[in-house]
Amino acid sequence: MWQAHTIIHNGRPIPFHEARIHPLALGVAFGIAVFEGLRAYRHPSGSFTVFRLDEHLARLAQGMKVLRLADPPETAVLRQAVLEVIRLNEPDDDAYLRLQVQIEGMGMMATTGPVGWIAAALPRERGAKFATGLAATVSSWTRLPDNAMPPRIKASANYHASRLATLQAKADGYDSAILLTARGKVSEAAAACIFLVRGGALVTPSRSSDILESITRETVITLAREAGIPFEEREVDRTELYVADEVFLCGTGQELVPVTSVDRLAVGDGAPGPVTRRLQAAYEAVVRGTTDVHPEWRTPVPGLAR
Repeated sequence: MWQAHTIIHNGRPIPFHEARIHPLALGVAFGIAVFEGLRAYRHPSGSFTVFRLDEHLARLAQGMKVLRLADPPETAVLRQAVLEVIRLNEPDDDAYLRLQVQIEGMGMMATTGPVGWIAAALPRERGAKFATGLAATVSSWTRLPDNAMPPRIKASANYHASRLATLQAKADGYDSAILLTARGKVSEAAAACIFLVRGGALVTPSRSSDILESITRETVITLAREAGIPFEEREVDRTELYVADEVFLCGTGQELVPVTSVDRLAVGDGAPGPVTRRLQAAYEAVVRGTTDVHPEWRTPVPGLAR
């Protein structure tokens, strides 16, 4: 597996292991940072494209606005850095990208700058349960509400709840955790959105269910509609997970992975279902460019082909 050797910090490429910010910088001390996780996929031709780069940049801009960061980096600068950091690291397979903006100076909790940023490219293998499915549990930890720490943006501090839920799930013998809202409705999994299939219809919690406004989720919804799969976006009850025909998670990191049991109850027949498999295949085709649909979602990485 290839290894990262270069990172871009505030516009300057430096050796990956020399990246530094002060341990008392507010990005560390209070988690005042927003980020995007993206993927660059290697195509059968050897070329690379970044999936839905512009949508990720738009969401990052929203996050910087909500956190009121002073003098944030321009979108065009960040866009170029993403493409450049891939080229500099010369991956020979897919790359996971981290674009992060943080407060790099010290100060008080309400300090808004100075702001710094990084662009990194890292190897990331596909999860071991991508084909066979995950065992999930409904967590005792609750998804954070919008009037506490807005979950629709990718603020670094938002992920503490997901981390706690994941640690609990793994300690209890599960692969993943599903979090409920404060109202007791299904929100999302730890660091992934959730879909289920009931009576042939694809169902996912609505945006008002304290979810991240996920780009992968929106991609799956689009692909499902184009495939003629009936679709509902609404509140979801916990017990619907137990009686669903299929359940799957999606996100940039996890991609699209089946859930084959929830709280030790089999989902459907306990194997990945046909709708999940169909959408997995459609997603794989669109990210790798083996289909002509949605070329606008794939941004080529110049100067990198193998």
